[in-house]
Amino acid sequence: MSKNVARKKTGNVIEFDASIFEADAGKGLENIGQEDLALPFIKILSGLDPVLDELEEARKGDIYNTVSSQVYKGKEGIQVVPCSYQRRFIEWAPRGSGTGAPLNIFTPENELPKTERSSDDNREYVVGGDGSYLEETHQHYVVILEADGSLSTALIAMKSTQLKKSRKWNSIIASRNLVGKNGPFTPPRYSHVYLLKTVSEENSKGSWHGWDISLVGQVEDMGLYGTAKGFAEAISTGGVEVKHQQDGSDRKDNAPF
Repeated sequence: MSKNVARKKTGNVIEFDASIFEADAGKGLENIGQEDLALPFIKILSGLDPVLDELEEARKGDIYNTVSSQVYKGKEGIQVVPCSYQRRFIEWAPRGSGTGAPLNIFTPENELPKTERSSDDNREYVVGGDGSYLEETHQHYVVILEADGSLSTALIAMKSTQLKKSRKWNSIIASRNLVGKNGPFTPPRYSHVYLLKTVSEENSKGSWHGWDISLVGQVEDMGLYGTAKGFAEAISTGGVEVKHQQDGSDRKDNAPF
């Protein structure tokens, strides 16, 4: 390839011309499928999360991307476009045992195992099991609007005390109404941008950080809308694989599970 194509001369300095990447868009990625990718999880860092020891800039209550290791300040938050939603019931092995992967993942249509709630940690333990427990989990698939203008996809899994936040977010999304040429209509889930920050919360069993969700406004960029719509369609057709992993931080200072 000619150096004249890849470089441009500015005075006496030869700079690389990044526009050449566009000419080779997608090359080298032909054999990568969803099973070869890891969908990032976006989570709130708790007080005993090992990430706090690994990353100097990370603080309790910050927001963390499990794939890129990007840390977002909790008070500033992140802007996201919600694309799809799933309700799941995940059965986990006792903490500290197993591989960290779920034992089972149930949908609302499945017959769920019988459970009993523990007064010690509020977990739903499977009756007759070996200490495994069932956790209702709300999965929010989102497109993140990064500070540099780029877009990335991720999953936010809400459980325990955050289920109320999840239901409230769903209610806000479902209550949006616009007026079109045929009258009022409910826009798609991916039609609006939301700001997700973290706030300190507590109850009689402890303290933790939870989500604070607010509406920013309508999506106004066609590129963003196309990305969000495409992500939503991929999820609905089973084209997005989620690999849950048990959180390694069993916290006393976090919301009881």
